[in-house]
Amino acid sequence: MAPDLPDVTVIADDHVSPTFAELGVDQGIVAALATRGIERTFAIQELTLPLALAGNDLIGQARTGMGKTYGFGVPLLNRLTKAAAEAGEAGLRALDGTPRALIIVPTRELCIQVTDDLEQAAAGFDVATTKGPRPISILSIYGGRPYEAQIDGLRKGVDVVVGTPGRLLDLANQGHLILGKIQILVLDEADEMLDLGFLPDIERILSMVPQDRQTMLFSATMPGPIITLARTFLRQPTHVRAEHHDDSAVHERTTQFVYRAHALDKTELVAKVLQASGRGATMIFARTKRTAQKVADDLAERGFKVGAVHGDLGQIAREKALGRFRDGSIDVLVATDVAARGIDIDDVTHVINYQCPEDEKTYVHRIGRTGRAGKTGIAVTLVDWDELHRWELIDKALGLGKPDPAETYSSSEHLFADLGIDPAVTGNVPGTRRPREDGEVVERRERTRPARTRDRRRTRA
Repeated sequence: MAPDLPDVTVIADDHVSPTFAELGVDQGIVAALATRGIERTFAIQELTLPLALAGNDLIGQARTGMGKTYGFGVPLLNRLTKAAAEAGEAGLRALDGTPRALIIVPTRELCIQVTDDLEQAAAGFDVATTKGPRPISILSIYGGRPYEAQIDGLRKGVDVVVGTPGRLLDLANQGHLILGKIQILVLDEADEMLDLGFLPDIERILSMVPQDRQTMLFSATMPGPIITLARTFLRQPTHVRAEHHDDSAVHERTTQFVYRAHALDKTELVAKVLQASGRGATMIFARTKRTAQKVADDLAERGFKVGAVHGDLGQIAREKALGRFRDGSIDVLVATDVAARGIDIDDVTHVINYQCPEDEKTYVHRIGRTGRAGKTGIAVTLVDWDELHRWELIDKALGLGKPDPAETYSSSEHLFADLGIDPAVTGNVPGTRRPREDGEVVERRERTRPARTRDRRRTRA
């Protein structure tokens, strides 16, 4: 029987978080983080850093978007900087090109993102090795890409490996990934790895690494199998759960709207939402790959800067879409639930559920893409008539108090009022419609067909 979890560690709103420097983080890492505007810790970082820097095992529990990556990444890098060429102050073996740290993540997207975050935190300073000072080497390993480049990276030498379970296990079994000198092991988003069926692979990988190591497990939730995993592979871990006093599973920092919408009007309704006041980067969720691509195509035709991430796209296409979303080249990303696992972008202002989620867990995961790291956000859920029963179950499970969504169309006044949509603005941007004097609705955006064809179509009408 799994033990009871400890009480939540509550962080008061008026609490001033310490800086990374005040917690004893190496000045090189502090300077690298400062270039990104990161100086003070989030709650989970404040509580985990003292334990992790000392080399203790720990379980870090916090909602997605609360800073877990630097909660394990900063102490991991800090310990590597102290691993001197002979005998490190942090108790790590001298760096010799074989991995000292292994971070296991559930998805390709999260693998890329964690690698990028660590590289930026490690930028600008060197570590001591058996062959002299050099930058920390970090390598991402995941499926969907050729083996050759990843094998070549391992042969050249690497200090930190970030990878997904399947590809890690493949390369370890082939003898390319040496796990015998791993001294820091991180399991990130452990509950998602459980959901995706990776637990057997993780257990096999854990059996390959030395028992004398530091292990950190991070997860948003702690289901029974994850607790069992922790009890088996962690040594007297400290369980830290950090929240602000008004945080909850349903994201109270996120304003949630639920509308009963007709399938034929959903695209037009979404186009209106995308013209809401203060709308920035936006994620739209669909249940199927086909629907996700269709929504992306429809919005692109209406003039929005949009990309898609789903299973029918190749890994390169998915990475390109995510990269453009992160750098602001596009501000709308349409995704399926599986493809969106692990996407960790702090500046998403709006989330739109184009289709009702399957269950309450999926709903919480989706809207967790906004209102992150202390910021506020807006979540809009569109429920079709045949989805009402599913929504009622979600509403009851989460206690949202919205069992009967208001019937809503793209022209509904309450939609404009709820989301701060200016009717005058929606008549002058791509993707909107305006009524003609004779009552016919026509597209404002110019079509690509020849003008003569457009004129003939309007004459016939």
